Amino acid sequence: MAHLREHWFPYLLGAIILIVILNGLSSSDNNKENLLVPSKQTSIVPDIYELSNSEADNLIRYGKDLIENTAKYFGPHGSVASITNGLNCQNCHRESGTKLYTNNFLSVASTYPKFRERSGRLESVEWRVNECMQRSLNGEPLDSLSKEMRAMVAYIKWTGKNIHKNEKIEGVANNELPFLSRAAEVVKGKTIYLAKCKSCHAENGEGVISVDGKSYVYPPLYGEHSYAESAGMFRLSKLASFIKNNMPLGASYSEPLLSDEEAWDLAAYINTQPHPKKIFAVDWPVIRSKPVDYPFGPYTDGFSERQHKYGPFDPIKKAKDIAKK
Repeated sequence: MAHLREHWFPYLLGAIILIVILNGLSSSDNNKENLLVPSKQTSIVPDIYELSNSEADNLIRYGKDLIENTAKYFGPHGSVASITNGLNCQNCHRESGTKLYTNNFLSVASTYPKFRERSGRLESVEWRVNECMQRSLNGEPLDSLSKEMRAMVAYIKWTGKNIHKNEKIEGVANNELPFLSRAAEVVKGKTIYLAKCKSCHAENGEGVISVDGKSYVYPPLYGEHSYAESAGMFRLSKLASFIKNNMPLGASYSEPLLSDEEAWDLAAYINTQPHPKKIFAVDWPVIRSKPVDYPFGPYTDGFSERQHKYGPFDPIKKAKDIAKK
């Protein structure tokens, strides 16, 4: 006891140091545990680096490349065929079609084949790919049995391998914007475009072509090399939600760089500019099923084509809801 009384301070200091070390290790372990537990949102996106060297997995990799670099294979100077306007699928399907809240492929495998009102038929994944080839890329359809079609379908289905049928997961569906109480305004949209979009997409919306002339560094938003009038992006609600969650470059669902109103007005300006005129006569065989913002008549609700294009959309939606009762 005499020894303890004489040397109490070193013992106390040692005990304190030991406690601090143990607490530090515990805190470090807790942090490691938190880092190792992925959120439900990120875990639904599969890791491309987990693929093997098998023939099937290499086909998936090729499909990813086709999504990211469509122009390289199918643009005006494509190595496989020259059948599109030079855009890439990834221009609309961001991050190779895996970005949450925006045009991703994650639910495709669990929901297709699917009946869609636009065609009035049960659609396969191959059908949907060719719809995009013809409308968004203003091009020609692929042979459904070709290696390229099989690769794109394999990749698209692979992205949804972690999602089960009828499973609802945050971030898989698009983040749709609430309707404005007014019509979207083209003049306001032009002001926003010149201030925040022109530096990348050029003054006349023609985009910036790459050095090799085969693809775009920044894609055209209107003009002869942009998406056709029959593309989904020609609907204001689709374009506005895409803009809000992705543009200007660096924007995301959680960190947008534009307000809802700015996104709607900007979409109105872009879709007022010239786009390739490609309309399919077989679209919307049941006229009353047309979306409230489908900009081409005829309609069954009595609202004008202009209101169907620019809004306000709430009155159209209310009339549509009443007609269903």
